[in-house]
Amino acid sequence: MREGRFLVKEPRQFARNLRKTLTSAEDVLWQALRGRRFQSLKFRRQVRFLNYTIDFVCIERKLIVEIDGKQHGWYAEYDARRTEEIEHHGFKVIRFTNHDVMNDLETVLLRIADAVVPPAPSHPHPWPLSHTGEGKRDT
Repeated sequence: MREGRFLVKEPRQFARNLRKTLTSAEDVLWQALRGRRFQSLKFRRQVRFLNYTIDFVCIERKLIVEIDGKQHGWYAEYDARRTEEIEHHGFKVIRFTNHDVMNDLETVLLRIADAVVPPAPSHPHPWPLSHTGEGKRDT
C-alpha cells in the first residue's frame, strides 16, 4: 500500500507514528480542535480511512480536514483522486496549507465552522402531518 510517496507495510503503525510526530501546523490546529474545544465536536487526528491516513476527522459531521505542506503541490493529482474517493463515501474534505494554519488560524477555524454546520432537516411535506396522517395540521 502507498501513502503519499512512501510504501506503507503497517498502516496502523504509520498512523500511530504520525500522531506522535505532528507538524507544527497540525499541532496548532489540533490544540484548537482536541477535547471537544471546537463547537463541542469530537475530532480525531491521523486516522486510517479507506486506504489513507487523514489528518483530522469529525465523524458526526462527516468532515475531514487536511493540512497540506509544500510536498502536497507535488502530489496534486494523487490528492484530487484521494479527495474524490473520500467524498464518494459521503465525507466532505477541506484543505488548508501549513501557511494558512500558522498565519491565519482564525480564518481556518471559521472555514471549519462553516463546513460543520449541520444540514437543515429535510421534510417530505411542506407542513407536518397531523396525528391522523391526513396531511393537515391538527389545530
